[in-house]
Amino acid sequence: MELRLTPTTMPVIVRPSLAPKTASSQIGGAAENGFSGALKSALNSVNQLQNNAARLQQEVQMENPKVSLEETMVAIQKAQIGFQATLHVRNRMVQAYTDIMNMQV
Repeated sequence: MELRLTPTTMPVIVRPSLAPKTASSQIGGAAENGFSGALKSALNSVNQLQNNAARLQQEVQMENPKVSLEETMVAIQKAQIGFQATLHVRNRMVQAYTDIMNMQV
């Protein structure tokens, strides 16, 4: 089974072409459009996924009939996958930093 992520499956926050223009991104200039801006928006997206999963978990525990267990489990898995991806990116960044620091000048 081959799974490919296309630009349409990425959250809108991560896709710069569809991200809403805010005053901070227009004033900040290149700082918000670069790597740091993409990283911040990705972290915010993962945070929103985790908050949504926690909210749905609480609703299921309170036995809210409007929230299904299946929806909650899918939200939890999305949050877990997002967190694992964020963790891998962080580990790669730390490894790149240590490689650069260990280079001979």
